[in-house]
Amino acid sequence: MAKVKFSYADVSAITLKNKTRVKQFIEEIFYEERKDLDALQYVFCSDEYLLKINQSFLQHNYYTDIVTFDLSENGKGTTGEVYISIDRVRDNAIVHQAHFQNELLRVIFHGSLHLCGYKDKKKSEITLMRDKEEYYLRLFENK
Repeated sequence: MAKVKFSYADVSAITLKNKTRVKQFIEEIFYEERKDLDALQYVFCSDEYLLKINQSFLQHNYYTDIVTFDLSENGKGTTGEVYISIDRVRDNAIVHQAHFQNELLRVIFHGSLHLCGYKDKKKSEITLMRDKEEYYLRLFENK
């Protein structure tokens, strides 16, 4: 049974190159970070869909590219849900002058890193998160 799954809420299937390889690499991230992974569901959606989640569950009234929920039970491996706004990923790719695929991978890995325990609220946490994203992007590209 696959540990990593991709699904689509209110958007049609996106073009993500090498989906199977990406899913396997996500498992490698958890292995390298010494975290057990039981199940991880990525849900690709629109800005409006993710805004409702952000408002309902986090009481945040703004658009974001990602919301990650750790659903793990004590003493067991990681179980989580990661919601990604394809609208935000597209816009962020333009703003950061990045390819859509690269930005999408960054956000996908970002969600995994949150579930591995990395935060991104303080400046030092953001720096470490960005360093980890870059590390795993390079590692993925070089495999």
